[in-house]
Amino acid sequence: MELSIRPYRSDDWEDLYEICVRTGDNGADASSLYPDPRILPDIFVGPYLALEPELAFVVADAADAADAADGADGEGGDRALGYILGTADTRRFVARYRDEWLPKVVDRYPDDGGRGSELRRPEVMLSPIADAYPAHLHIDLMPQAQGRGFGRRLMDTYLAALRERGVDAVHLAMGAANVSARAFYDRLGFSELARPVPGLVVMGRSTRL
Repeated sequence: MELSIRPYRSDDWEDLYEICVRTGDNGADASSLYPDPRILPDIFVGPYLALEPELAFVVADAADAADAADGADGEGGDRALGYILGTADTRRFVARYRDEWLPKVVDRYPDDGGRGSELRRPEVMLSPIADAYPAHLHIDLMPQAQGRGFGRRLMDTYLAALRERGVDAVHLAMGAANVSARAFYDRLGFSELARPVPGLVVMGRSTRL
């Protein structure tokens, strides 16, 4: 399968939602964990695509893209198999999330003390870390795109976009149980910054390493 990295397009939306769900349990499929698994991408994908689509990049099936351009019946047609997305300014993002994104989705999910409550409380993203490391990101790859260097290439693409915007540092949050993700971030120069709650690790790095 020939893959390439390109900017996000609006017709990638559902592909990225599916990737988020299929990797949402520490890299494994989270489809069975929630009554409506779309709550995961409504927290971790949708607001970024809606508010800062210029900072979203995808790994796509380049062969399918060529088939589509030639008018062939390529299965899936330029199907996204991975993504990186985020914000250049976490504090500004949280304000826009509450004002612009939350009203569109909040009525779909109960305030149940779990993900439904997380959806309603974007302020948990705000801490002194967000001042020192103002950008943050989410990255996920389907198995077809793993082990081929695309995670690093997505990260390089995203960090370059942050540098163009004058952003000096970025952070991310990950499940402490996701050992393979931790090894990946360690290799890319991320350092552990905090463990704000059990099971969650926050890591960060300069955009210029």
